[in-house]
Amino acid sequence: MSNIREAFKNGKAFIPFITCGDPDLETTKAVVKEMVANGADLIELGIPFSDPTAEGPVIQEANLRALTAGTTTDKIFDMVKELRQDVKVPMVFMTYANVVFSYGTEEFCKKASEVGMDGIILPDVPYEEKEDFVPTCKKYGLDLISLIAPTSNDRVKMIAGDADGFVYCVSSLGVTGVRSEITTDIGGMVKLVKEANPDIPCAVGFGISNAESAAKMAKVSDGVIVGSAIVKIIAANGKDSAKPVGEFVKSITDAIK
Repeated sequence: MSNIREAFKNGKAFIPFITCGDPDLETTKAVVKEMVANGADLIELGIPFSDPTAEGPVIQEANLRALTAGTTTDKIFDMVKELRQDVKVPMVFMTYANVVFSYGTEEFCKKASEVGMDGIILPDVPYEEKEDFVPTCKKYGLDLISLIAPTSNDRVKMIAGDADGFVYCVSSLGVTGVRSEITTDIGGMVKLVKEANPDIPCAVGFGISNAESAAKMAKVSDGVIVGSAIVKIIAANGKDSAKPVGEFVKSITDAIK
């Protein structure tokens, strides 16, 4: 049983996402600690990449700022190691296949496991290609998190059937970003997942931007993921982001618990 399931033990899970190194790694560390202090159950750490295809402009710009600041995968591993002295909640990396491949899949998974990561999300790896990563992830005790999109339909049960950690339900078509309304039938999607794999938690992401939309999504799932709204706060506050992000996280955790 992976640590990731622990995040879903105390009711609805809140999963915030941030891009590591935006504006610098010291700020990232401070923000993570503040998010945990305000009720985050699992942290998604984005490893910046020059061509993040699933991301909208907000997270693309964060990737650019992080890379310009000299953020590297090795520096992120060092930061996680430091964070793990205080932070006990599960943490997963969100990045792209290319980042893992160029580092060396074996070496990447080994390092991630050694510094205390619990899983990896690779949004550009379709179900049919996940075997390129699954055996190595399993070898080092990491869950490769599966994503299910509104277009997955007849593939949902197949993807859910052998999913690890939790299933990331993508609420909207297109890239990440703040949406005014989510129209996808998330309840129906979650129902299909549970039919195929009753034990796997389902968290909903893409487009959740405030306490109201988070509460709505939490009603039909096991947890909510918020990224762009948090990255926006960091873009506006730079090195002074920890406190405002903490306040935002508290507003969401209050709403969904």
